[in-house]
Amino acid sequence: MYLLGKKRNLSETFITAMWCLLTAFLLLMICSRSSFLYPCNDWNDANCFFTVGKAMMNGQVPYKDLFEQKGPYLFLIYGISYLIKNDSFTGVFILEIVSFSIFLYFCYKILNLYCKQRTAFLLLPLLSASILSSQSFYWGGSAEEFCLPFLGSSLYYSSDYFKKQYPEAPSLKIILLNGIFAGIIMQIKYTMLGFHFAWMAMIAFSCLAHKDWRSFFKGCLTFLSGMLLTMLPWLIYFGINGALYDWYDCYIYTNIFLYSDLGEEGVGFINKIIALAKILYWLILDNFSYFLFIIAGIISLLLSLKERWYEKVNLLLLSAFLFLGIYVGGAVLPYYSLPLSIFTVLGFAVIGRLFDYLVLMLPHSASPRPLFVFLLLSTIIMSGSLNYAYSASMNSDAMKQDKSSHFLYKFKDIVQAEDNPTLLNISCLDAGLYTVADILPTCRYFQLSGIPGCDEAAEQEQYIKDAKTQFVLARDTYPEIILKNYDLVSQAPYYQDGLEFTYYLFKRKE
Repeated sequence: MYLLGKKRNLSETFITAMWCLLTAFLLLMICSRSSFLYPCNDWNDANCFFTVGKAMMNGQVPYKDLFEQKGPYLFLIYGISYLIKNDSFTGVFILEIVSFSIFLYFCYKILNLYCKQRTAFLLLPLLSASILSSQSFYWGGSAEEFCLPFLGSSLYYSSDYFKKQYPEAPSLKIILLNGIFAGIIMQIKYTMLGFHFAWMAMIAFSCLAHKDWRSFFKGCLTFLSGMLLTMLPWLIYFGINGALYDWYDCYIYTNIFLYSDLGEEGVGFINKIIALAKILYWLILDNFSYFLFIIAGIISLLLSLKERWYEKVNLLLLSAFLFLGIYVGGAVLPYYSLPLSIFTVLGFAVIGRLFDYLVLMLPHSASPRPLFVFLLLSTIIMSGSLNYAYSASMNSDAMKQDKSSHFLYKFKDIVQAEDNPTLLNISCLDAGLYTVADILPTCRYFQLSGIPGCDEAAEQEQYIKDAKTQFVLARDTYPEIILKNYDLVSQAPYYQDGLEFTYYLFKRKE
């Protein structure tokens, strides 16, 4: 029987999957603003992704028709979310649950490398609460969040290989699969590729260490083939739509040379190391809910006599290169560090081993009904995790917000009173009116990204001069020229993180 720790079968896998799904649903219900407990997810970035995904599902081409610098697989995810529910984040919430469930399942498999199945099962809600209640989870729906299942599964395959299979040659099927994962991440947000660089480097070194040149070359080619497979659909899609250059210019060039400081000169190596150390210090303080477990897990890993040296090197390199890939460009935002949370599982592996040891020390008579005790523990741990998540999450207070008082829904009523309204969002990122009013963008610069070196503001000002859209949404500031072609029809305050903003809605003069 599964609950007594016997060999896993199909029903056991199903039970574990359902537990992961339930855990993801309950914790995300509390921690993600995409949840039905919140009036809306008004995070600018997430609404921007939704707008591009929606436009993509309606025949527009990202980068060519709409300027946004994230990867096409993220837009595809949001496009599918739009097809589920066109004017809210219901679809995003569903895909968040699916994504995090997969991530939890691989966390379970990693934990099972270090502790018993029942222990790994029990630890999942605690692990989830520590990650989802952190500042780096932010409001829900980030590119980083949707990469967690790919990173978590690759962490499992790497850990499993070096713990159980090395020095045997790695499976080409597993290498191909992880090449596909790397390719998907590359086309969501490539800053996280440092992880898979280290992943494949360790596999390559393991082959070279035994002078297995055949496996080395086959492995590298297989991994690159997996990455190429994920690019082929987009090469075809953008090629057919004449947007290959736009894809490169917006997603690659803009991110590397305009959005980061990789192109800057005069930044010394020592200064870069110091800057990265400072970033890590603040990340630990801001996300202590899971960095506590990462630090504990790494220290335990280094001191453990059970793990061999190459297992330790593997995990250290994976974490180091993931961190470097994200932060070497110099840009820092709260949600950037979420991918690092995959290493939280190392700390819970330590807890799992300790728990198993303590259980072994108990006399058998202390647990006359193992099933009842297991179910009771599961209930207590889940309840405690939910309570902690609610008290620690930066989002939980937003549940109390009255939907009818939110500026988006006030503006929505005005906009939807018109037939086929058009909208331009100026002076800020996508505020969410495109989403709640279900409006397709008609301008390439449908929002103001604020990326240095781009001509967004000038283009938007020309849209206003031409009165290209029926409505214009602005935050705090707007160009005086707007009053020539538009009337201010509504304004409303908005509060975020102790700051107050004012949103303005303009309507084109008749």
